[in-house]
Amino acid sequence: MKKAIVTVLGKDQVGIIAKVCMYLADKNANVLEISQTIIKGYFDMLMIIDITKCSCSPGELAGGLKELGENIGLSINFQREEIFESMHRI
Repeated sequence: MKKAIVTVLGKDQVGIIAKVCMYLADKNANVLEISQTIIKGYFDMLMIIDITKCSCSPGELAGGLKELGENIGLSINFQREEIFESMHRI
């Protein structure tokens, strides 16, 4: 299984989770785990997704998520799990 980490940050608004999940579903990326919180009007979400059957490359998925974030006023970042793990090793 190929996994990736998606983070979403910004001012809270209606439909954030739905928009991100719909984009991922459209690309055949499966949400495995999700954690979200709202603190003083700011939205923060971390998702672990399975990109094994994704209909596009990781680069295209990352670019599409970034574009989605820009369109709705949020910061959306994508990292493949192996890169994330390498960056956070002690």
